[in-house]
Amino acid sequence: MQIIKSLKNWIEGFENVDSIVEETKLSLDFYKEELVTEAEVDENYANALKKVEELELRNMLRREEDRLGAVLKINSGAGGTEGQDWASMLARLYQRWCEAHNYKVTITNWQDGDEAGIKTATLQIEGDMAYGFLKSENGVHRLVRVSPYNAQGKRMTSFASVFVVPLVDDTIEIEVNPANISWDTFRSGGAGGQNVNKVETGVRLRYMYTDPDTKEEREIIIENTESRSQLNNRENAMRLLKSQLYDLELERRRKAQASIEDSKLKIEWGSQIRSYVFDDRRVKDHRTNYQTSDVNKVMDGEIDDFIKAYLMEFGGGE
Repeated sequence: MQIIKSLKNWIEGFENVDSIVEETKLSLDFYKEELVTEAEVDENYANALKKVEELELRNMLRREEDRLGAVLKINSGAGGTEGQDWASMLARLYQRWCEAHNYKVTITNWQDGDEAGIKTATLQIEGDMAYGFLKSENGVHRLVRVSPYNAQGKRMTSFASVFVVPLVDDTIEIEVNPANISWDTFRSGGAGGQNVNKVETGVRLRYMYTDPDTKEEREIIIENTESRSQLNNRENAMRLLKSQLYDLELERRRKAQASIEDSKLKIEWGSQIRSYVFDDRRVKDHRTNYQTSDVNKVMDGEIDDFIKAYLMEFGGGE
């Protein structure tokens, strides 16, 4: 059913574009006969261009993992309270983006900061091609602003890391060795009074595995506090584990292909990808050089132009 749905989307997308292009051609003929105005021709042309570009953008998302949902994890970096506030602002940004695109968002882990903001948050995003779009956000995001938490009113620089992996579904088989799993339980944080805080419903999954390339022992740690049921949290933690293992396998395949190894713009954990400079009214992506002065819109989740610039430049190469 998923394959049929995907093919149907492509066919409908093509038919829609084909129809709009034909209407644009007709409007030009009508203009020559003075049946429509120049403004109407321009409007039809702009609409046709937009629809063609949307289809081209989808064509950049043709890897098997691009169609999946996404697990997006945000960690506050350098900057103390300011850094934790910045991490919460990014969490809000991605939640707003998901709302605008009708993606379902579930907060599977949320750890408040010491004074403000968050230390870390994990968002589970379900919907067609969520990972394909959000993979462009993988990396370090830098904020420069006059901090409300600085008594001297100084300009401060803060960092937050965004880590995005595909959310596996039932069509993907991932082998997990139960002998390598250990569990811890803890009380979930949040406003007091509810059952979620009184009982140890939060779970911490530890998974030991051997790196197939280096043969080193490694550990994956996943915390899940989404539900008041420990059983549900365990089930979701297993799903998140499979997502990370799947991402590790994809990374091995990418290295094996070596198709973009020479690219200095290769996206890796720890690379600074975008700067948000509030007092200069500027948000700039360092990979594509795309920038905008509308900081407020970006912080409200309007990042489609950044995603598009990245995918149109690097999507085909990947």
